[in-house]
Amino acid sequence: MNPFFTTPVNVAASTRLRSVLAALAVTLCVSGPVWAADTTPAEQLKRWTVEAGAPASAERGKVFFNARHGGEWSCASCHNAPPITEGKHANTGKVIAPLAPGSNPKAFTEVAKVDKWFRRNCKDVLSRECTAAEKADVMAYLVNLK
Repeated sequence: MNPFFTTPVNVAASTRLRSVLAALAVTLCVSGPVWAADTTPAEQLKRWTVEAGAPASAERGKVFFNARHGGEWSCASCHNAPPITEGKHANTGKVIAPLAPGSNPKAFTEVAKVDKWFRRNCKDVLSRECTAAEKADVMAYLVNLK
């Protein structure tokens, strides 16, 4: 028999460790969904404004959002103008949640999703990725919608 596992001190430590691990597991299960929201629309606006090196303009964002940029689609083609209600993908017909944070509290709360969708949608609308200034302007427009 191994004396390491039979001493009262080690049993107490083992019990304490199990309690800590159980508490950690419960905390992870309960708070897991909270981790998904790792940013806010205001933080995204600040991020792109800093990257652009110039103040964002809600008016420029509104014009950009509604313009076709020489292609078939604008941002508003799928997200509506203004984007405060459910939209519908122009090609697939898939329903899209409101884009404006004032109408959709989940909008722009996950950095990975925000980056993914800006990249995809900018390529669809502009045939290129958006610049930081364009993203900042669009965010300034969206966060001001009520």
